[in-house]
Amino acid sequence: MMKKHAAKTAIIATAMAGVIGLGSFGAGQSLLPIHQVDAAAASASTNDYAVKQAQKTLNSFYKPALKGQFPGAVSGLTVGQSTKQNVIKKIGEPTVPGKNTGAFDVYGAEMGNPGYAFAYQSNKIHEMRYFGTNVERQTNIGGITMKMLKQNWYAPSATTTFKNGKSTQTKLTYLRGDYKLEFVFNSSTELDHINLLAK
Repeated sequence: MMKKHAAKTAIIATAMAGVIGLGSFGAGQSLLPIHQVDAAAASASTNDYAVKQAQKTLNSFYKPALKGQFPGAVSGLTVGQSTKQNVIKKIGEPTVPGKNTGAFDVYGAEMGNPGYAFAYQSNKIHEMRYFGTNVERQTNIGGITMKMLKQNWYAPSATTTFKNGKSTQTKLTYLRGDYKLEFVFNSSTELDHINLLAK
């Protein structure tokens, strides 16, 4: 009886070792590619969504710039026409007020809202800046690349490279009616901010 039990245990142990052994040699890996495909598909789907949203953000600037305006929360505020009081009435007091004439009043990006900055001349908006959102940045300004910009909007009117502290930035300028829309990049894939000002 004992021998029969020992033999049965040995057979089960050998069978289990065989299953484990086959698994380590790749026999059980036919299921793995399905999981990899699912993960890759989910990642590609997320990436496609981010790219489409970034492209939508980019294209939302095209028409308003002809009127000297940005889209979104600040729409209706116009370079050269709207006053500092108009800006405060529309979006409130700045997070960081400019300390002297020509300095930017900065509105920080928070709670999914984009950041902005405004510089004034004779109490009228001289320049507007758009910094995008901090949350899900890749679906906003963070997903806009030089390649995407050129593919969607054509070649820029001017390209300038300049130093900003220790970093080098590249500015692509598009003329939109009486205004200049400037895209300032830290690298070909990292858009820092967008400027709008009169020609």
